[in-house]
Amino acid sequence: MPTEAARTGPAGPAPGALLLCRAVPGAVAPVARLLREPMQLTRAGDEWSVLVPEGGPWRDGGEPVDRVVTGWATALAVGAPWPVLALWWDADHAGFMLVSGFRRPVGFVWLGSGVPVGEDEAMRTFAARVGLDPVLDVQALDRLVKPDSAADVRTRLRGLLAVLARVGVSLPSELAPGEPADRLREAAALRPDSFPIAWPMWREVAERHTADHSRLGPWMPWTGGPSAHVLALAQVAAGVPLLVWGLRRRSGGWAAAGGLLVAHGALGLAYGVTHPRD
Repeated sequence: MPTEAARTGPAGPAPGALLLCRAVPGAVAPVARLLREPMQLTRAGDEWSVLVPEGGPWRDGGEPVDRVVTGWATALAVGAPWPVLALWWDADHAGFMLVSGFRRPVGFVWLGSGVPVGEDEAMRTFAARVGLDPVLDVQALDRLVKPDSAADVRTRLRGLLAVLARVGVSLPSELAPGEPADRLREAAALRPDSFPIAWPMWREVAERHTADHSRLGPWMPWTGGPSAHVLALAQVAAGVPLLVWGLRRRSGGWAAAGGLLVAHGALGLAYGVTHPRD
């Protein structure tokens, strides 16, 4: 069994993250590959999937884990029919960020000791967006934003997941928030229904997206006529400044978000040229 020292850094949990997507793995995989980050993908409920990243940007590049996973969540969710919930933690604090389409992300943060530092209103907005009960479930979430000397960040994140069980989230027990990224990915890889996510060659991406558009919905709208063309242009327009900003700030997460949007928008525009509609 790993010791506490192996699970934590000098002051608290070693950095790690989980990305919960409200979609089945088959819908998540083609989009996740464009992040160009080694991840493991497995189910987290009947209608949920979880991506477990290797964590190179914060392990090797020294980027803050929250900035990286927020960029990834944005890239996955923009233009998709499903939201993405990023859970993250490091030695000093932990939190979550919910991203849904082009809507403003909503999240909350706790210090390493479990002390809440976010706004109560964020929890209510979060509850509404994921479809939680506005009374009973919000009361449960309210307990997570109140001071509690017995609740550290692991307890807070697990409490959040317990509430999300009401909307179908069932995270495998071995993927517990607060564990290091490498240990989580190893645990995910041992699950029989999991598979790795890797960056494919550009031609492979185009072929897979073309084959899968009918079942992947709004992220693959290339046969949808003028509206698909508009969406592709919007993705390129949104992706370019994100990509430039991420490269200037040396932020792998936001650079990946911008790159994914540009790549997907470009594929959409190319499909429109090579497969014109009458």
